[in-house]
Parts: sequence; C-alpha cells; structure tokens
Amino acid sequence: MKVHRYSRWDGTQGEFSLDADAALDALSDLMMHGLNVREAMEYMQNYGFDMAGQDFRVMGMQELMNELRKKARELAEQFNMDQATDQVQQRFDEMANLEEGTLRDEHGFESRAMNDFLDRRHSEAQKLSEKIEKFEDYEFQNEEADEIYQELKEELERLKALEDFLDRAQQHFQGPQNADYEQAQEIREQFEGLQQTMQALQSGNLEQADPRTMRDLLGEDAQRSLIMLRDLEDTMRDRGYLRTRDGEDELTPKAIRRIGAQALASVYSSLRKARQGNHDTNARGVSLPRPDESRPYQFGDALNVDVVKSVMNGLRRQAKERSGAGPGIALSVDDLEVREMDFRTQTTTVLLLDLSWSMSFEGRFPAAKRVALAMDQLIRTQFPRDHFFVVGFSTRARELRVQELPEITWDPGDPFTNLQEGLQVAERLIVEHPSPSPQILVITDGQPTAYFTDDGELHVEWPSGYGGISPRAVAQTLKQVQRVTQRGITINTFMLHDSPELVGFVERMTQINRGRAFFTTPGRLGSFVMVDFVSRRRAQRG
Repeated sequence: MKVHRYSRWDGTQGEFSLDADAALDALSDLMMHGLNVREAMEYMQNYGFDMAGQDFRVMGMQELMNELRKKARELAEQFNMDQATDQVQQRFDEMANLEEGTLRDEHGFESRAMNDFLDRRHSEAQKLSEKIEKFEDYEFQNEEADEIYQELKEELERLKALEDFLDRAQQHFQGPQNADYEQAQEIREQFEGLQQTMQALQSGNLEQADPRTMRDLLGEDAQRSLIMLRDLEDTMRDRGYLRTRDGEDELTPKAIRRIGAQALASVYSSLRKARQGNHDTNARGVSLPRPDESRPYQFGDALNVDVVKSVMNGLRRQAKERSGAGPGIALSVDDLEVREMDFRTQTTTVLLLDLSWSMSFEGRFPAAKRVALAMDQLIRTQFPRDHFFVVGFSTRARELRVQELPEITWDPGDPFTNLQEGLQVAERLIVEHPSPSPQILVITDGQPTAYFTDDGELHVEWPSGYGGISPRAVAQTLKQVQRVTQRGITINTFMLHDSPELVGFVERMTQINRGRAFFTTPGRLGSFVMVDFVSRRRAQRG
C-alpha cells in the first residue's frame, strides 16, 4: 500500500491560479438561466464549472465530497482491522517474556519483584496502550526488555490514536485484506484527513481544507479544484468583475461589458463576416467615404474626387500619348476618379423581451437574454450613435437597464403576456429618442393574454379553450400595433414557438405593420436577430 508523507509547502509543487475570464464566462452562463450573482457563485462552488478553452473542469464541493466518500468506502471494502494491533501486542509480549525470564532466574518465582511484575503484566486493563502504561515507573532487570519498552513508549501516542479510531470505525472495515499496524495507522491518517476535509467542505469554509491533504487523498485534479473554488470570489474581485454595493454582490460594468462581448461572439459566430459598422439604407443622409474604393466619374456624380488616383490616371494617359514632356498635367474628364460613399443612418432600436414563465421552457429565456446582451454590445461598440433599449414584459412591461441584463430572469409564476404595454413603452422610448429608422424587435413564445382597456384598467385573459386565443387582449394589442405603425416604426417578431394561435396573431401584426416575422428555435435565435439587424435590416424613412 502506498505510504503518504505530509511535508511543508516548499514552492516546488507548483501553484494553481484561476482564470478570472473563464470563471466569469461560467458565471454568466448560469446567470443566463436566471440566477443572480450570489446564487451563481454558490452554484459554481457546490457543483463545479467548466473552464472555457481548457480541458480541465473544476470539481465542485459536492463532487469532491462524493469522491471523498468513495475513497472511504474503497478503503473499508479493501481492508479489515482484526489484526491492526497484533504486531505491537507481539512486541509487548516479547518484552514481558524477556523480563519475566530474568526475574525468575534472579529472584525466583515467588519473589516480591516477580509478583509486582505479574500484577502489571496481567492487569485488568482492556487496551494495549493501558497495559504499556502500567510499566511507566517500572525498573526493568532485562536490558533488551527495557529497550523494547522504550520503543513501545515512543509509539504510545500513535497507538492510542489508532485504538480510538478502531473504537469508532473498526466495524466498518470488512474487506478481505488484513491491515497490519503501519497500514492501519496509514488508513487512520487518511480517514482523519477525509473527515477534516469533508467538514470544511460541508461548512463551506474552504480555507480550513488543506490542498495538500486533498492531493494525497484524491490526486492533483482535486487539489487544483479546491484551490480554484477557494480563490473564486477573491479572484473575481481582484480582477474587477465583482463588487459589493449596499450589502449586495453585483457585477461591475467591466464584467457586464465582457459578458456582452462574449454573448455577441456567441450569436455572431455563425454569421458571415462583413464590413464593420454599416447600416445599409436607401435614404441619402450622413455619408462617409470608403478609403480604398473608387470608380470612374460619371455624369451627375457628386465631385467627391480622389485626387491621387485622378492625377495618376492623367500621368498614365500622358505617358501612353507621349505628351508628358511639358510642365504640369492636363487632366481630362476621363481621368477623374470619385470615391465610393457609404450612406448611414442613425437608428433607435427597442428589444421587447418576453418575461412570462413559459420562457423558462426549452432554453428559450437564456437564448433571448444572450441576444439582448449581444445587441447592446454590438450597438455600443459598432454603432455608438444609435439608441438601444430593452423592455421586458409579462403581465406588466418595464424598461430594463443594461446593468440589470445579466441578472434578469423570467417572472416566476407569471403566465400572462402584455405585449400591448411592451409596445407602449417602446413607442415612448422611440418618441423620446427620435431617429430616421426606428424599429422594435419582439422575442416571444406566446400570444397576448394581458392588456389595458381604453380607460387604463389592467385585464388578464386566458385563451378560450385549447388552441384558442385571447380575443380582447389580441384586439387591444393590434390597436397599439396600428399606433406604432403610424409613427413609421417597424416591428420585427421572432417567435420561439410555432403554436397556431401565436403564428396567426403574428401574421395579423405583420399585415398591419409590414414588418417581418421569423419562427426560430433558442439555438438559432441569435443568428436570426443578428442577420436581421446587421445584414438584412431595411432602413425606414421617417
């Protein structure tokens, strides 16, 4: 059996440092499913997490405890302790026999010295350690017996520890292999390490768990996991991703920016690369030159002349005509090159995010939230002049601040969908932030089931029968669609469910608004929204 020896950390074993970026990525994945920062951190510590881009997976406290329990079972099933102290008993008997023989030869069997010795040897002490202690003040006559006793005395504390361990745990060891004294001591030390480590894990006090003990018990991966779990929160704070405000843990703006960038990379990964930062539009508005693109001048073109290319054209023409000996360059109309121009327009985009409880099914909400974060990152980095807002809606609608997005979740126990109020909030935001090309993006998995009457009273309305609709909610919502349409606002809808009632409602909405509708799945939602927003969105004339 392998013998483990504990030693002071000497710096040669290597240190395991946690990658804060990878930890934040794992944290954000959990938050996409509706956990807040503290809940996500506790989940990672309890159940572990994957390190993106690395083969190593951090084992959580539950997994580590399971492995420790498994280790304990393996030892119990391998060994029995029936002969654990036999070697020490044999050594004790050897000492006693030597001393008894010397006393018999020198003093006789009936001597006072012999009686004192026999009283000590055959005392009523139950434990071997107690029998050894009976000779603590005894003066041995046999020199070899005295040497053996000194060995036993030096081993006394370890023997007592083993005896206490056997009192508690001997009955659990029913394996086929007899553990000798040193093996039993080794097992005892392992079990003590197991117990102390499990207590630290169960209490969540990871500082009390010794990484070296974890390594000796379960190996280097377990040691590495323990260190990373222990350092998780401090690493996140030191990196500037986590802070405490008003007694509550929250992500910092730096962390939110990274989560947005990662969400953008995720939903953008399946898209074809295109020029950065252009909204295509047929309307002539603000334009910027393309520095590397030009074409020959045509009658009617604006005189955005590329001087360098036009002069070079003149030089080449004169060289061919062999007329370049005179001073200067005589340019002709055919020499002129004009720059290609990109026409761009500012947009105001409002993303309506369904927060009703049905969005918790089939991974719909994490996909939708990832799109919201990606859209925010895309617009802030590539279209900084644009306006972008997120509005959540279930029974009621409300604007969601960027800081809220990582932690936002569906409304538990709220099955109703008030798209009407969502459109009203979106309309207000667009009016407050006007642009030539306003649009609303709706991500939903159900038809409207909540609405406000004309006098401002909130109503909820279950669909009429299986596969039915909520007629008054639909009617009031379509009225709001008409008002939005009259303002020149385009509505593009992304359906995460293909129920006939939802499809029918969205078809009526698109007939009124002339926007577009897509049926998609959570896994493809990001690509659909990005394609629509970046590659295929039509700019609307104000």
